[in-house]
This record gives sequence, C-alpha cells and structure tokens, in this order.
Amino acid sequence: MDQENGVQANEQGLTFRLMTLEDIPDVMVVEHDAFTLPWTEEAFQNELKMNHFARYMVMEYEGRTIGYAGMWTIVDEAHITNIALLSAYRGRKWGELLLGELMRTAAFLGMERITLEVRVSNEVAKRLYTKKGFMPAGIRKGYYSDNGEDALIMWADLPKYHEDEGGEGREALS
Repeated sequence: MDQENGVQANEQGLTFRLMTLEDIPDVMVVEHDAFTLPWTEEAFQNELKMNHFARYMVMEYEGRTIGYAGMWTIVDEAHITNIALLSAYRGRKWGELLLGELMRTAAFLGMERITLEVRVSNEVAKRLYTKKGFMPAGIRKGYYSDNGEDALIMWADLPKYHEDEGGEGREALS
C-alpha cells in the first residue's frame, strides 16, 4: 500500500482507496448501474461529511472508478451499507476482491463481526457472501421498498488483522 494516498494495488492492476467528496459523481454512475433504488448524491455527501461511523472506499481500474463499498463501524461490528461494481466488470471475481478489501479494512479498524442485508432473490450475491464466511441470521420482511422483497440478514466473524496481509497504510480509512 502506498502510505501517502492510501492506495493498494493487486495483481490485476486494481486499486482501492478512501472515497472523497470528489468521487461522488463517478460513484453515482456505479450506483445507477447497480441498483434499482440508487442513493442520491446528497446521501453520499451526508455519509462522508456527517456520519462519523461511515467508511467508504472506491475501487479503480486503470484510474477509472468501477466500484465502491461502504460500511458503518460501530463498537466492534461493521454493517455493510453498499457494495457495487459496474456491470461491465462483473464476472471477473472483482466483487469478491472488493468485499475482501472491505472486510480487511473492518478488521484493521478493530471490528470483530460484520453484517449485511441482501435480497432473498439475489443468488449470486448470497453465494459470494457465503464464500466469504457469511451465514444467514434472519429475514427482514418487506425490506426493499421498490418491490417489498424480503432481505436476508447475514453475519460473519472477522479474523484478527495481521500486518503481513498487506495492511500498512490502511489508516487512510480510519
């Protein structure tokens, strides 16, 4: 990781870094591509400027924002708020890399467990989350306002953070 700007690169040439207010227009492109009920620019501004629990990162490929992820870190638990990747970049296991980076960041910040909600019909996402150690923990009835679909609540334990996992400089997200 580059200590000056918090960028970590991996073998595919992808980078992960702290989301800034200047990233919001590019994040909105991802948001509208990924979700039927996209967040507004104002929602992202509020998360970055006013929510002290919020941590957001962008995923870039060759300098272009292609995904992002966010979470709230409260005491020792992280709650994933969003994770999204442009549809043109799906199917390459890059969503798994993005989720893994978010989980490593949560562990670095001292989180012990991590949770999320996922549409009960989203089999692709549920398989990914299960692969990353998430287990079903309950249902939120009618959670999604666009169609009243239920959400599956999933939890995972986070491993203890180790410096040898490429974590130097991760303080950029704290």
